Amino acid sequence: MSHLETTDQPQTVKGRRKWMYPLIRKGKFYNYRNWLSYIYLVLFFAGPYIRINGQPLLLINVMERHFVLIGQTFWPQDFFLFVLAMLAFIVSIVFFTMAFGRVFCGWICPQTIFMEMVFRKIEIWIEGDPKSRRKLDEGPLTQEKLLKKTAKHLIFLVLSFLIANTFLAYMIGSENLFKIMIEPVNLHWVGFFSIWVFTLAFYLVYSRVRELVCTVICPYGRLQGVLTDKHTLQIAYNFQRGEPRGKISHKDPTPKGDCVDCGLCVDVCPTGIDIRDGAQLECVNCTMCIDTCNQVMEKIHREQNLIGFYSEAMILENKRPTITTRMKAYSVIILVLYGILAYFIYQRKDVDVTVLRSAGMLYQQQPGHYISNLYNGDIINKTDKIQHVQLVPLDPAVKIKYIQAPGELGKESSTKIVFFLMIPESKIHSLKTDITLNVIDHNQVLNTISTTFVGPYDED
Repeated sequence: MSHLETTDQPQTVKGRRKWMYPLIRKGKFYNYRNWLSYIYLVLFFAGPYIRINGQPLLLINVMERHFVLIGQTFWPQDFFLFVLAMLAFIVSIVFFTMAFGRVFCGWICPQTIFMEMVFRKIEIWIEGDPKSRRKLDEGPLTQEKLLKKTAKHLIFLVLSFLIANTFLAYMIGSENLFKIMIEPVNLHWVGFFSIWVFTLAFYLVYSRVRELVCTVICPYGRLQGVLTDKHTLQIAYNFQRGEPRGKISHKDPTPKGDCVDCGLCVDVCPTGIDIRDGAQLECVNCTMCIDTCNQVMEKIHREQNLIGFYSEAMILENKRPTITTRMKAYSVIILVLYGILAYFIYQRKDVDVTVLRSAGMLYQQQPGHYISNLYNGDIINKTDKIQHVQLVPLDPAVKIKYIQAPGELGKESSTKIVFFLMIPESKIHSLKTDITLNVIDHNQVLNTISTTFVGPYDED
């Protein structure tokens, strides 16, 4: 097997799960991840309470089909935007995985950030280094063990409760979350139950499941073998430099590589793999092995980045990173998709109106030599402001007679309208006439729509 061949490391030992006790070695990349995690955590917990134009930063209310992104409200009528955004997101993931491997997993994924930068630090703070944690787990139930385990799991539960509340706030809104907190439970038993279900789920993930989310449950890691190729930059061991491994010894004149076989790259890995065995699905590109190996190289006065960001071509053929034709093609596709998405979002109106002529209804003659058609419409106010909407024909000769007028439209609400469009017979010059209507609120045009008018027309 080559050093860059994908392998599958088992997560069990003799039929039992292999519990991880990763060592923390702080280095350049670890510090970068620290700062990135701080930014992420602040945004995550503050997100539901940040308001842009009166709207939350992010809201994903699936039950009410109400979505908000960076202050912009999206309704079911905007579903095509969601599909387009998801398509662009998936293509972006494919491109970045193809170019940089699972760098998303190690640096941005919420699972990794919470596990390694929050829960793991608390565990180390309470239980100590890997040797102490292992000894504590394998030892008898003493008073010290009981106190430490109780303190750790209580803190884990509190943090899981905070994460669950924040997660729910993204789904139902911070206002509804506050109602669940302060009002009687019987008024919000579904929300109350959901909070504790999410709390238990997050607690189990971060206290028991842990790295199995990345190595077994998450399907994204399994796609790595399909999406990556010999030009993919990912964390790899430069075996051309490192082999043959061996301790530094002045008594042994046999030439050896730069790897001193210290095993620290395995000790720091949160998923327990040996990066020297080649690229593996379990590697989340967290860069812990790079930091610790660089520290060893510095001590023995060898060149750094024995473990680093390499592609197979860089190691085997000593080539520099290259942008392949496939990468260029994906880049163009991503730019096009995001360009189309940006265009449709820019063209999106605050008030959406759908008008359809009543099916099966013919035209009617009205007094004053007018011909009328009956129409039904839906008006959706996508803003957090009250709108006083009226339909005004662009042609002043066209009149509107409401059966059900729109009137005042509340914020983030919708209403139905029923009305007649009336056109003078002298203005009808074909079987179908295109009519343009402006949607107006206090002389401000909010939207413009078109519809078709059917009237009598004699070709003779």
